[in-house]
Amino acid sequence: IRNMVYILQVFADLEWKQILFGNEKWSFLIETVIRTMVMFLVILLGLRLLGKRGIKQLSVFELGVIIGLGSAAGDPMFYSDVGLLPGILVFVVVLMLYRLITYLINSSDNFEKFVEGEPTTIIEKGCLVVKNFKKEPIALDEMFAQFRLRNISHLGQVQLAILETNGEVSVFYMENDEVLYGLPIIPDHYKYKTENIIQQGIYACTYCGRPEELLEPGNHTCKSCGKKQWLKAINWRRIA
Repeated sequence: IRNMVYILQVFADLEWKQILFGNEKWSFLIETVIRTMVMFLVILLGLRLLGKRGIKQLSVFELGVIIGLGSAAGDPMFYSDVGLLPGILVFVVVLMLYRLITYLINSSDNFEKFVEGEPTTIIEKGCLVVKNFKKEPIALDEMFAQFRLRNISHLGQVQLAILETNGEVSVFYMENDEVLYGLPIIPDHYKYKTENIIQQGIYACTYCGRPEELLEPGNHTCKSCGKKQWLKAINWRRIA
């Protein structure tokens, strides 16, 4: 009972007006509604001018523009000392810069590469292109998750995988009669990865996916990436 009384006393002592309204009067709530409606319409107009692009289709440059517009719209919505016109002006300037940079991107391949980067090949004939992969901010688990969503069970089914400038991975498949032995990317298989080969067979490096027929028991080093963990390779056909 004492604890309950203490908790009720704490709640009673709280500055509820400060918590709910801050330093503003209740009438500012009406102003907040008006500000939000105006800036929301400005956001819709801005997105309409940017064009019909989904979030996953946005490049790094375009994502930066969206973040900038969101920041410019947020403050005028509920800060009384930030007027609507400065927020709208920021929108206009950002959109003008977007149009200018888009024009420069379309006019110069070098400028486009500088602003948006360029696609990178990360898988070739079932093996990781190590030197390219190390340059990109994508983890193996993240890439494998994208492959599994495309019904890929092992890397031997992948002819080519390209990391696009928007972070998506484009995949080109092996024909079913050309599927190679490859590294399984099904999570349950990874319970059986090992550094000590006991039984001869075709194994794949758990890092780069390079398949190799290992005939001798013991430890083996991948000739492509230098790693020492292996997993039994599989050559299942892909089911679309």
